[in-house]
Amino acid sequence: MGIELADAGALGFDSERLARIDGFLAETYVDPGKLPCAQILVARDGKPVHHATLGSLREDGTSMREDAIFRIASMTKPVTSVAFMQLVEQARVALDDPIARVLPELADLGVYAGGGGAVPFAPATPTRPIRFVDLLTHMSGLTYGLQNRTSIDAAYRKVELDFGRDHHTSDEYLRHLSGLPLEFEPGTGWNYSVSTDVLGIAVERLSGMRLGEYFKAHIFDPLGMEDTAFGVAAERQDRLADAFGYRPGNTPRCVDQAASSRLASPAKFHSGGGGLVGTTADYHRFCSMLLGRGALDGARILAPKTLELMTRNFLPGGADLASVSRSLFSETTSAGSGFGLGFAVVTEPAKTLMPSSKGEFYWGGAYSTAFFVDPMEGITMVFMTQLYPSSTYPVRRQLKTLIYSALVESRA
Repeated sequence: MGIELADAGALGFDSERLARIDGFLAETYVDPGKLPCAQILVARDGKPVHHATLGSLREDGTSMREDAIFRIASMTKPVTSVAFMQLVEQARVALDDPIARVLPELADLGVYAGGGGAVPFAPATPTRPIRFVDLLTHMSGLTYGLQNRTSIDAAYRKVELDFGRDHHTSDEYLRHLSGLPLEFEPGTGWNYSVSTDVLGIAVERLSGMRLGEYFKAHIFDPLGMEDTAFGVAAERQDRLADAFGYRPGNTPRCVDQAASSRLASPAKFHSGGGGLVGTTADYHRFCSMLLGRGALDGARILAPKTLELMTRNFLPGGADLASVSRSLFSETTSAGSGFGLGFAVVTEPAKTLMPSSKGEFYWGGAYSTAFFVDPMEGITMVFMTQLYPSSTYPVRRQLKTLIYSALVESRA
């Protein structure tokens, strides 16, 4: 792969302070075996200023490689959101359209009013339908089985809606979902959910293409993201990292061996909420496009005003997630961050209790991957590892602190 680094000093960074990142990751996480591997790429104005690769690619000790392929999980969500907004730009769909216009199977979803387990659900009629903007902002009333709080979450787990790759076609996915109630009235709360999976099915219906085919034609090929897909081709499987699960008080357990991973087989369901695999270099190009207000190297993916809209806070009354979130789990801390159309957005840096910029947007994935884009400072970061769940360690917060502590020429 070969990441070519720019002069960090010329771009406002202290290179010695950036080097702290490598030592921190090695001493705190990789050498003690807390994380199996780590790869980070920090850039300013799209130019890489720091890149590091640590740890092992495989449980057998195979060395980590720069072109390693990672499960990026929920970092798929921003890609799906961008794809949908491309269709909005073409006036093929609108943010305030009811989702039933494209997904009629979900026209009669009710709101939970009792039941669960052996007792049938008894949903009530909502006061308004789910709109596409509700899917993009996770204010739809849908949920995730992994939230593990309610009888609705349990019903999601029973039909395997969280991990549909090998279990459902898109039509089957909607059929299962249509029989389950919403957690709350659309637009009245925020809950991390399968909303983006549903959005991905809408992209398929609107475009007439499978989601992976749409991504390739309209996002990946234009951006030169050659290694990002809903699976791993045979000639790339040697680059796929093993995935691990956290075990309290013990070393992580390998939960998906790359050599025998189902990711090498075609996916029955293209999960717009979490199904992609890809490289650090590829996702850096995606982030560079976002920083470039929708364009990179002559490829226009979105218009600047569309991306500006996507990175505004859509929570009611300008609230932050701490005020409206009903989630037990999501890929973000709550205070000081709102939510836009596919991204968490920093609204009040002081409330986040970490260095950041107003208007910065970000997200992460279940295997502890993460990215952020800071338009004010021109900074992007992509961090890859493979440890589930992402709530295990505060590594994202720590990396942001280390990156901003190395920034010596601020544009604020």
